[in-house]
Amino acid sequence: MSTVKLPLSLRFYGISPWELEVIYSTLHNIFNVKEDPDANQDEDFTTMMHITFPLEFNETFFKWFGIPRWDKIKGIIKEMKRRRGGGKSLLMYIKFTGKPDIMFTIDLDDRHSFDTAIDKIDFVLELLPYHLDPKKLPKEITQVSYQFDDTSGKWNVRAGEVGEQTYQFSDNEWKTT
Repeated sequence: MSTVKLPLSLRFYGISPWELEVIYSTLHNIFNVKEDPDANQDEDFTTMMHITFPLEFNETFFKWFGIPRWDKIKGIIKEMKRRRGGGKSLLMYIKFTGKPDIMFTIDLDDRHSFDTAIDKIDFVLELLPYHLDPKKLPKEITQVSYQFDDTSGKWNVRAGEVGEQTYQFSDNEWKTT
């Protein structure tokens, strides 16, 4: 009896064959990885990687995915930044599909801040009940985006999206912008 693997999307440009092979082999064990070399390059960044996990961002994901595998993915991403140096060298998107989708964007120039952001992604789990409180969250929001603030060393909710409409989370509530 075969188990059907969930489809994981991996879009990228500027990644070395070695980096791609390590990422692919780590993810291919449990996902059906759909690679998409992205021709639309951002002029500000030499490398971009966008991983879309077909699962919700929650504790169940980390139990299923496994901490060693998660640490390996984080290590590869940090090594990619180290190899490219500082500045606008690496743009990273990590997305989890759910209700709503959770998107992490990492575009930091400083390598130490970049590494800290990668290491602290799983800390956002503790904030989700607060940010995604059904009593406060507009029902129409399809995606919540997080941006790392290197000054405070924390992940902050950047926006919630409903089609063309954007919401900001401030003062313990979601507000239309």
